[in-house]
Amino acid sequence: MLTLEFSTSLLFCLLPLLLFFFIKSTSIFTKSSYSSNSGKLPRSYPLIGSSLAIFANRQRRNQWISDVLKNSPTSTFILHRPLGFRQVFTANPSNVQHVLKTHFHQYQKGKIFRRTLSDFLGDGIFNTDGDTWKFQRQVSSHEFNTKSLRKFVEHVVDVELSDRLLPILYAAAKNRTVLDLQDILQRFAFDNICKIAFGYDPAYLLPSLPQAKFAEAFENAVRISSERFNSILPLIWKTKRLLDIGSEKQLRIAVNEVREFAKQIIKEKKQELTVKSELASVDLLSRFLSSGHSDENFVTDIVISFILAGRDTTSAALTWYFWLLSSNPEVEEEILREIGEKSDSPIYDEVKDMVYTHASLCESMRLYPPVPADGKEAMDDDVLPDGTVVKKGMRVTYHPYAMGMLERLWGSDWADFRPERWLEKEAVTGKLRFVGRDAYTYPVFQAGPRICLGKEMAFLQMKRVVAGVLRRFRVVPAMEEGLEPVFISYLTSKMKGGFPVIIKERDDKL
Repeated sequence: MLTLEFSTSLLFCLLPLLLFFFIKSTSIFTKSSYSSNSGKLPRSYPLIGSSLAIFANRQRRNQWISDVLKNSPTSTFILHRPLGFRQVFTANPSNVQHVLKTHFHQYQKGKIFRRTLSDFLGDGIFNTDGDTWKFQRQVSSHEFNTKSLRKFVEHVVDVELSDRLLPILYAAAKNRTVLDLQDILQRFAFDNICKIAFGYDPAYLLPSLPQAKFAEAFENAVRISSERFNSILPLIWKTKRLLDIGSEKQLRIAVNEVREFAKQIIKEKKQELTVKSELASVDLLSRFLSSGHSDENFVTDIVISFILAGRDTTSAALTWYFWLLSSNPEVEEEILREIGEKSDSPIYDEVKDMVYTHASLCESMRLYPPVPADGKEAMDDDVLPDGTVVKKGMRVTYHPYAMGMLERLWGSDWADFRPERWLEKEAVTGKLRFVGRDAYTYPVFQAGPRICLGKEMAFLQMKRVVAGVLRRFRVVPAMEEGLEPVFISYLTSKMKGGFPVIIKERDDKL
């Protein structure tokens, strides 16, 4: 039986919804006030804030926020949520630097972020601050030296590419099968991260493309956890969790499945460490288990966080990359030329020195970043460099997706897929040299103290896949002509409905 306190909370939760229907039925406000096509600052009303605009744009949230930011003189605006809560969105590099670097300790993940993702990520590295975060980052950093990166490319990525990915593509080309490349790349990345981080091979990318309860559960956990952030009123999902109904019941079931999978990996690794006094190679999981932390739940959180990082980000980046290449043959031609030039080099040297391909990947992630938006919570009152006033407890969300579309940052040709914007010719040799943008204009890998540890590993993996696939195949989208895929995001970006492709063997393999 519901208590009086809970009944009151539930009524309070439903009040904005009732107001919404009242407003709709009485036609007090014009449709333009919450039009999904408007890039103007969304109107805010008493009690419900900008709920009308949020609801109207729920299917195109990233695009809508980007439109508003592009129309803001400072590339920043404050979104008014129900019951007086406010959230800052910014695409201003000065603000990004302020939040991620110069005032790093002032802006943390915060209670809202941690509470929203705690069921899924627990105290993993992406959901913590302070000493817990520092410890995980310090231990993890040992896995990203040159020796480890070389091993990753030559003995993990290349083996998975040669033994699993390429045979699947050959079979698809021979049988004229339509593949969901997004699914294939997720499987590839999942096998990769499990091998390098945990010394475990899930064998998810087999010719039979096996269904795995874990993979489905992981996808559901990511999706539903992300939907919590997009809830107009957080009390709605909290109530559903309390009652164990709807999406929150699905999340509980999914998280239990994910955690059982992670615990099984940990159990096997512990047994391996017990039997062998010294392992032939030390992986990330071994380091954590040998660090003195025996709390199984904590190590489980760490495993789940690294699966999220390794599986979802690089696969998202490559999915959009292959789509962009399909509509930009001149860029593909330049990449093929570079692959041909590097084909006699050792594997690690080949991918490390692929300058044009590196630039094209950066350009692709500018337009379709794997993490479209990320936020921090203010620990105290503050003022951003552009004059935006931030109160304690407010979330400040920087928006890489919007930043990649700003003419003031990338010029009038910002909408073009042009790798050359990242390159310049050396005066003496005439060779192309990569010229990166600062991490606050291009925060695709975050910036400051929390900049992504796996940045170089991700680039090496992606370049190896690009070289391995394009050397032998053409990837052709199996979509209606003129139809563009829809960019959506959970914790990371996705191509809505997958990426159906036809694989064609090249006549002139490089």
